[in-house]
Amino acid sequence: MRSTDSWWRRWWRPAAAGAASVVAGVGAAELVSAFVVQNGSPVLVVGALAIDLAPPWLKEGVIALFGTGDKAFLIVVLAVVLLVGGAAAGMLERRLPPWGRVLIALGGAVGVLAALTRSGAGIVDAVPSALAAVVAVLLLGWLIGLDRGAEPTRVSPLGAVSRRRFVGATAATAAAGALAAVVGQMVATGYRAAAAARASFHLPAPTVTAPPVPPGASFDIAGLSPIITPNADFYRIDTALQIPGVQPQDWRLRITGMVEQEIELTFAELLALPLEESVTTLTCVSNEVGGDLIGNAVWLGYPIRHLLARAKPHADADMVLSRSQDGWTASTPIEALTDERNAILAVGMNGAPLPLEHGYPVRMVVPGLYGYVSATKWVVSLEVTRFDRVTSYWTDRGWSERGPVKLSSRIDVPAAGRQVRAGTVAVAGVAWSQHVGVSAVHVQIDDGPWRAATLADAISADTWRQWRYAWEAEPGAHTIRVRATDANGKQQVTKQQGVVPDGATGLHSVAVTVV
Repeated sequence: MRSTDSWWRRWWRPAAAGAASVVAGVGAAELVSAFVVQNGSPVLVVGALAIDLAPPWLKEGVIALFGTGDKAFLIVVLAVVLLVGGAAAGMLERRLPPWGRVLIALGGAVGVLAALTRSGAGIVDAVPSALAAVVAVLLLGWLIGLDRGAEPTRVSPLGAVSRRRFVGATAATAAAGALAAVVGQMVATGYRAAAAARASFHLPAPTVTAPPVPPGASFDIAGLSPIITPNADFYRIDTALQIPGVQPQDWRLRITGMVEQEIELTFAELLALPLEESVTTLTCVSNEVGGDLIGNAVWLGYPIRHLLARAKPHADADMVLSRSQDGWTASTPIEALTDERNAILAVGMNGAPLPLEHGYPVRMVVPGLYGYVSATKWVVSLEVTRFDRVTSYWTDRGWSERGPVKLSSRIDVPAAGRQVRAGTVAVAGVAWSQHVGVSAVHVQIDDGPWRAATLADAISADTWRQWRYAWEAEPGAHTIRVRATDANGKQQVTKQQGVVPDGATGLHSVAVTVV
């Protein structure tokens, strides 16, 4: 019994004290961040730094494994690291004081560094991380002191009473910290205010409405992606762990750089402009062959080319660097924003105000380019410049400069690994080559000949197209492949290539069993 008590006292009680201290410190910091320093959450700033520093292969691996749940995964990992680190600090403090408190202080320094290195950060943004470290250090010293007092001696054999006091203090510390963190997240002022503003916002009527979606643009096949992606199902890939809470009355767009006339636009001024509807497919460069990081929506916004025409870019400018409220940047070829494609500052999505996670109040939508070089959410500035002068977030991390969307296709039904009945089987999916268009889709069964699929009617060259093929399926194991051809007669690249540096290539295939 004594050896068990010694083991518990020596390891688990100090570990619990350390973990509880860190939870309380982070909870206090989250509460202060929610009420006072909107962009200072230690978890979020450290998470953002981790995203910035992670090598591309790791980011792509996480996205491939968790998809749009990548941010939740990162937050869980950070929570585990904090708890394990706190436990280690507690054990270290029990045996080698004050090194456990030094370890926590070093963790706080990482948070301070992460906060100060965010775009547009000031010294006040580091306050929550510094507070987290101070609170955790003080509580760790107190709890370890209680732990030492819980050890019975010849002079004071009241160890059992002291242990109960220690356990109660540790549990209360952890509970208070967790409650503070939850309350902090619930009252995150920027997000809640932006959500309330969005809820009361009504989209203005478009001056130019999108042409109606042709009746023949969509096949009625179970499991086939709908031609218009509902907002709730639209993919989300970005670097923002905390969605920026941008109030419409505070939003400004500045057009600067290599222009004759700088422009500043308010949200009210943007809404007063003749807004246009358009149907555009967006694709993430991280979309693997056959992946679902793609969606098609009806957008409402104002053409960027008109604003740039007012600003009068210099003749030698070849790029526009767009910047998000949270500091993220994208480098877009200027021709994609000045030609006749409908590159817009969007305020609406599928008949509703932009969802907060998709850029409310304003984002960019640019047909024909992957999102990492065009689809800036929460956009606040456009700097007209040159590729040889300025780089952007992802190009600094090894991705290509321009990012045109690659011709691709996907099989939606039957799903991989499914069993289907022998006879006529509907094979169907989508194909895309934004701002070029798709002219044909072919399907191959096993190693047989390529057979033409039936294409649904096109909405425009800027959207994906559904396709279907009637397969006379015979019993056995089979592999189905799909290949698309664009409007210029170019066939889809068959060579398998990963998403880095400019998008994946290869043919999507699924294996099915016919019974």
